[in-house]
Amino acid sequence: MKMKKILLVEDNPDDVDLTLRALKKNNILNEVIVVNDGEQALNYLECKGRFKDSDPGCLPAVVLLDLKLPKVDGHEILRAIRENPRTKFVPVVILTSSLEEEDIIKGYKYGANSYIRKPVDFQQFSTAVQNLGLYWLLLNETVPNGVKV
Repeated sequence: MKMKKILLVEDNPDDVDLTLRALKKNNILNEVIVVNDGEQALNYLECKGRFKDSDPGCLPAVVLLDLKLPKVDGHEILRAIRENPRTKFVPVVILTSSLEEEDIIKGYKYGANSYIRKPVDFQQFSTAVQNLGLYWLLLNETVPNGVKV
């Protein structure tokens, strides 16, 4: 059985480190692909640019998506994921520091599966990541790759 991949879309190096530490602390050993801007996220999902040699059938089990990103913001990435027949069923969890009502509404309007505000405290963040990993990587069943619905 292939290990499910996580796509982490985050431009803040401290938040990347925090997320990777929290995953490791909770024994979530899945491969994490880290991209630092919206353009890279879209390139990964569409197998373009530096990801052109990636297996197009190997989609992440979950996308952890920050909203405030350079080049292409998180809401636009989410819209692009949902508009693409190949990626439209990939679970997307918005993981952001924003608690702005407009961001939450737009996130769900564009098809987010979940919206999580990053806790400031590492222990709380670690617990949130543990729960996120348990649900999205172990419990959740996704649409099999290549299935068109």
